[in-house]
Amino acid sequence: MYSDLKKSIQNVYQKTGIDVFLFSPEGKFLFSAAGERPAFEIRPFSGVMQDENAGATFFKVMYRGAEYTCALKGIGAVEKNYAYFLSDAIENAAGKALNLPRSEFIRRILLGECSADDVQTYSIKYSVPEQPCFALAISSDVKSSELTSFLAQYAGGDADTAVVVTGKDCAFIKFMGEDFEYQSSADFATFLARSLFEEVGIKVHIGVGGTVRHFEEIAASYRQANTALRMSGIFNSKGEVHTYREYVLIKMLEDLPEAKLSEYLSVLLEGDAKELLKDEDMVNTAEEFLENNLNVSETSRILYMHRNTLMYRLDKIEKVMGLNLRNFSDAVTFRVITILYKLT
Repeated sequence: MYSDLKKSIQNVYQKTGIDVFLFSPEGKFLFSAAGERPAFEIRPFSGVMQDENAGATFFKVMYRGAEYTCALKGIGAVEKNYAYFLSDAIENAAGKALNLPRSEFIRRILLGECSADDVQTYSIKYSVPEQPCFALAISSDVKSSELTSFLAQYAGGDADTAVVVTGKDCAFIKFMGEDFEYQSSADFATFLARSLFEEVGIKVHIGVGGTVRHFEEIAASYRQANTALRMSGIFNSKGEVHTYREYVLIKMLEDLPEAKLSEYLSVLLEGDAKELLKDEDMVNTAEEFLENNLNVSETSRILYMHRNTLMYRLDKIEKVMGLNLRNFSDAVTFRVITILYKLT
């Protein structure tokens, strides 16, 4: 397990163009950032050694209690200085996660900045259970440090963790042990949002990531949670809790090149249709109609709008865009159009 060493050597190569050959403690060749295999073998040495026959400079790095050998081409004062410098640089970069505070360690894991070895180290160090878990992305107007202190009160065990990720955005990792009493991750998030508001007056918005079987996959769950939180803001979604599943279609479209999105939108929009989309009242009425399962009476009641006014707006959309929102397939097309419009 030497992925951190490989990553450090790769970074050295990308930043300096210096290719470092990595050998196991037993002297077996393991890795070269340039993909080149060395034409020399390792023989015993200490400190930094320059071998004229091999035309290379050798040095040692310590990693997780084992001594690895590194080599770089060339011999001379410059290469010797490189060896001393790279020895410290590679060791420090490869082992940087080991001495991090827990909050910073978990923050980097969630952001995908840690290797599989680092995640395993965290799991061992903090006795992470072998249980399914999920991540929540949480935002509010209170200080993030204050929010995490409140979130910690809802931890079901030592493994559940609340952490500041960036700015006012926090994350909460929840494990689903045998005592998990909620129907789903979204159910827990709803309980959390309601409790924070009722007990301490904090209003939050929560994105819910998918449940993963092992903690090693928690970064993927957090990415999903963060996407759900971000999308709920872009599309002014109602409610405080939103799951990634709600926005999978939108995420699929967002991942397409913008030029392709614009192409699709130009096909779907004709005449004055684009101008109609700039009318917030008209679009909000249509979206409320879609949210209420194309039910005219229910939409009129929620919007405090006369039925005739609602019908007039729906008729106008049909006239301008050629879409009858009372028809399911046309309603789906309108929804796709509004998504494309907002994404572009």
